[in-house]
Amino acid sequence: MIDTSVFQGKTAAYYTLGCKLNFSETSTFGKMLQSMGVRTAEKGERADLCLINTCSVTEVADQKCRQAIRRMVREHPGAFVVVTGCYAQLEADEVAAIEGVNLVLGSDEKARLVQFLSENWLKMECPPLNPSPIYIRKTKDIRSFAPSCSRGNRTRYFLKVQDGCDYFCTYCTIPYARGFSRNPTIASLVGQAMEAAEEGGKEIVLTGVNIGDFGKTTGERFLDLVKALDGVEGISRYRISSLEPDLLSDELISYCAGSRAFMPHFHIPLQSGSDAVLRLMHRHYDAQLFADKIHAIKAQMPDAFIGVDVMVGCRGETPECFEETYDFLKGLDVTQLHVFPYSERPGTSALAIPYVVSETDKKLRSKRLLALSDEKTEAFYRQHIGQEAEVLFEKAPRGKAMHGFTRNYIRVELPAKDADASLDNEIVKVRLGEVTPDKQAMYVEHFHLL
Repeated sequence: MIDTSVFQGKTAAYYTLGCKLNFSETSTFGKMLQSMGVRTAEKGERADLCLINTCSVTEVADQKCRQAIRRMVREHPGAFVVVTGCYAQLEADEVAAIEGVNLVLGSDEKARLVQFLSENWLKMECPPLNPSPIYIRKTKDIRSFAPSCSRGNRTRYFLKVQDGCDYFCTYCTIPYARGFSRNPTIASLVGQAMEAAEEGGKEIVLTGVNIGDFGKTTGERFLDLVKALDGVEGISRYRISSLEPDLLSDELISYCAGSRAFMPHFHIPLQSGSDAVLRLMHRHYDAQLFADKIHAIKAQMPDAFIGVDVMVGCRGETPECFEETYDFLKGLDVTQLHVFPYSERPGTSALAIPYVVSETDKKLRSKRLLALSDEKTEAFYRQHIGQEAEVLFEKAPRGKAMHGFTRNYIRVELPAKDADASLDNEIVKVRLGEVTPDKQAMYVEHFHLL
């Protein structure tokens, strides 16, 4: 039995690092605590509870997590500090030893956050134990799925449809941090989407670790989930946050091309355009398969926005391999590159690969790919100058320009003089103008409500 009295009248501060999935989960934690009587602390207000949801995708991410935890402890003296997420799962002892931390929860345990808080928060009047209590289940035993469909301070909702990963790529710690692939039922996810629609939500982003692997738990298919969500009234737009190329079926591409609400927007991790490097990474495809998927999308959705993850400087990436990747991407009809320098992760099998890329070369390679990305994004934007598009606008700070996204994920800017709070979460018909000076958006020439 959960003692809710401990929550009444308390305030909480939240800090999230990492992926959209983490942000979605943190937003859900906040919603749960709010229902228990916990108010989100105002800016500058000292909170009674601090919750830090961590990431561990790189060593830099680990460092940022440690800094964030110490900063939260410093800014909220006397608060009950809870740390969860991937870094907490992988480095629990290290997190627990940080002064001021009261509780460390692993990937399985965060699904029972409220229960652990009710059992431990009463100790907050006492000096925190050092090291703090740790509740971590071994990776192989992680089984729970923490549902999440929240928008936080954003217009878009983020619906968690899957968690964990069975791929075990040589460079990655995510399967160790989040466990094996698992998912809820299609019926439960449709129910959450319907609730979002009732709350006024118009756009939902499907999030997860390896979304295309949906169905491992329930025997269902990702395509069936897409079809079911497409039928939810009130939701005008869905976006799929990321799909492994080997799990992006031709049937799914064809369905999205003709669907009511799934947008012409894909995010597909490539990691490398060199087959030799892909084999070292233990990826499940080669460069030709990836190219075939891009061609299939563009054949049916010529205006589709396609984002691509690329890792540079991984072990085994010789200069020749990098040039293969660069040339491959240069000749591919994609819109934007998300470039990540490789980071050594303890316990990964990539550490056994002998060829090591220097930090200097990693930076040079990243710079070249980012420049190529800018060229591709600007060219994509310029193709749409003068065209009409439907934009879902997001809330803007008072006196600032409003921003929103077209169906195919072009970022649009409405000058502050035209911005109006009534446009927040509204789909607006616009004529696209010039690309902004920073080349990160397109101006609006004309607009009217649909």
